[in-house]
Amino acid sequence: MFAYIVRRLLVSIPTILAVTVVVFLLANLMPGNAVLAMLSTDSPAPEELIKLRQGQLGLDQPVPVQYARWLSNVAQGNLGRSFQYGDSVTAMIAQRIPATLELMMVTLIISIFLGVALGTISALRQYSSLDYGLTFIGFAGISIPDFFMGMILIFVFALRLGWFPTSGMVTAGSEFSLPDNLRHIILPALALALVRTAVFMRYTRASVLEVAKNDYVRTAQAKGLQRQLIIGRHILRNGLIPVITVVGLNMAALFAGSVIIETIFQWPGIGMMFINAVAVRDSPVIMGYVLLTTIFVLLVNLVTDITYSWVDPRIRYE
Repeated sequence: MFAYIVRRLLVSIPTILAVTVVVFLLANLMPGNAVLAMLSTDSPAPEELIKLRQGQLGLDQPVPVQYARWLSNVAQGNLGRSFQYGDSVTAMIAQRIPATLELMMVTLIISIFLGVALGTISALRQYSSLDYGLTFIGFAGISIPDFFMGMILIFVFALRLGWFPTSGMVTAGSEFSLPDNLRHIILPALALALVRTAVFMRYTRASVLEVAKNDYVRTAQAKGLQRQLIIGRHILRNGLIPVITVVGLNMAALFAGSVIIETIFQWPGIGMMFINAVAVRDSPVIMGYVLLTTIFVLLVNLVTDITYSWVDPRIRYE
């Protein structure tokens, strides 16, 4: 297992480099001028001031030289400083990543719990009215984009009913408190979770139906084991193995793809930081976000593969 992990980590290095090269080129090809966006003055900035600032930031160098310098700094543990704010990119990410992780974990808890439970119920009551109803809800949930679900939730539960706030992580002007934080996280987490609940439910239903037809399940039923024991020990334990893949993929997607939801709900995570950086061509922040996201996705995929061998003893990596 150790040798397999080392090989996977070594193979990930070229992938990280390739991703950073592509994103660095795209960041430099974006229209606009980073210095002008940073100055943000009403009157046109003097040409001399623009060139001076470009020289200070190293933007007057060829793109390959800029990338080599950035990569050299990364190798020393330095992600650079934001063009817009002058703050350390590492500090900016460290300040905002807890909010993104909190949103991701709450979303996963809701979606996994509901998805597995509803998928199992749907499979155990195959072709019943409940099964058809859950299937319809599942297909509807998969078809609705996250951002549209978020706007619906804001309109209904925030603007119409007034049950939840529309944005932010805590109420403005008040100190942090867990109940207030939970009120703010409900809508963005639901916007992300409802779509993924439908995905988990469909995969769980299909997997449980397949496992329930195996001989060892029939043997357990013939021995007279309790139904709850058969479902928990024999069906769910084996039926959830394919679902692990979906959970791993969604963890990566939530970390990297909750950008729009964070923007809609003004959730102060790294997704909203990335959107703001793109708007002003803040290349160090963009590259820091991309590097962190790439590493996280690769690590999640590795952990997912290792989890396979823990859940299913038949799978071994050498």
